[in-house]
Amino acid sequence: MSQTLALLGGEPVRKESYPPHSTMIDEAEEKEVLEVLRSGHLSGFSGTPGDRFLGGPKVRRLEDDFAERFGVSYAVSFNSATSALHGVVAAALVGPGDEVITTPTTMCASASCILMQNALPVFADIEEETFGLDPASVEERITPRTKAILTVNLFGHPSRLAELKEIADRRDLVLIEDNAQSPGAFFHNRLAGTLGKMSVFSLNYHKGIQTGEGGMVLTDDEEAAAHLRLHRNHGEVVVGPIGREDITNMLGGNYRLTELQAAVGIPQLAKLDTLNTRRIDLADLLAKRLRKFDFLTAPRTEEECTHVFYLFAMRYDAGRIGISRKTFVEAMQAEGISIGAGYVRPIYLEPLYQRRIVYGREGCPFTCSLNEGSEVSYARGICPTAEQLHFNELLTTDICKFPNTPEVVEEFARAVEKVYENRAALLAREKAGGNGA
Repeated sequence: MSQTLALLGGEPVRKESYPPHSTMIDEAEEKEVLEVLRSGHLSGFSGTPGDRFLGGPKVRRLEDDFAERFGVSYAVSFNSATSALHGVVAAALVGPGDEVITTPTTMCASASCILMQNALPVFADIEEETFGLDPASVEERITPRTKAILTVNLFGHPSRLAELKEIADRRDLVLIEDNAQSPGAFFHNRLAGTLGKMSVFSLNYHKGIQTGEGGMVLTDDEEAAAHLRLHRNHGEVVVGPIGREDITNMLGGNYRLTELQAAVGIPQLAKLDTLNTRRIDLADLLAKRLRKFDFLTAPRTEEECTHVFYLFAMRYDAGRIGISRKTFVEAMQAEGISIGAGYVRPIYLEPLYQRRIVYGREGCPFTCSLNEGSEVSYARGICPTAEQLHFNELLTTDICKFPNTPEVVEEFARAVEKVYENRAALLAREKAGGNGA
């Protein structure tokens, strides 16, 4: 293949847009939703004590299905994974004066949920194979203020959960799993999302399965489940009437899932394995096609683990191909290929952490008296692996998602080959000032 690159005036490999991401929405979801519409009850919740405090029949069925599917005692639905993250941090009894260790390489809610409880996020570095929290870095960040470890099973692969759980158990910390991107992945014969005290799943429209928006928390802890149910449904107004005396972290909100959303989620959960298998098959094909390119490292799947490929994350070695990552991405995108440089920049580099202000104008919660003496740093360089990967090495693509096909994967591989064979022309363009590093 030696055609002129689209970036340099040639014809692109792919000319049409990718199909919208879907999760096999069909008559099964339609049937469940129509039942709700015809019932006239679009939400079964009430914010007062009684049977309706736990939601309507579709919400309860979806929760029961999740609990059975993942082999846990309790599943508690929320209107988003962000709301669910706030719920689990509250249920872990995190508050002012506490620190929670989390990853900088994740969607912002995995850290902002900690700030919502007026506690401080502490960012540990990630490991460079599967991009989860590095247990050694976590151990280094633990202080007498540490209350919990919130790990993210990123891109579809579990974190090093056994090591993180050992640290949490030994240090008497709460282990929380953000499993939004890895539903159905396995870690050493256990499902990701079942090793922490609590775990969060996302039902956002671009996740493995969806309800449009939505979230779910899994736990085997009865007290945590009770706290979560109160937190999502104006908990402080019902604590007294239900006979509960402890109102710690019980400032509840409206984080409830509707009956319509739950109705979509019921058949979606039944399709989880099928959708995961489709993504795994496409990812395996893509990895096979990329083996001959030594400047790209395909995602790693650890022994006794499975990867469900929310994203196909690669490492890029500019030294081996001779052109910058920026040039490579521009050339691939010009070919019509879905690919991006990095993922999200390390969270601590965002203005909120750099300026250290969340509530009001006085720097709360960073300046809260109960947080005085904390030595939490958000300086550039605190997580060198996360920074190196984001700014220099990481590439991501979502073409393994349904309804994409093996033909789409083949297009990706052809585009890589086309760019590789034209690398000399791209290098000349770089030297002429057509692109920067």
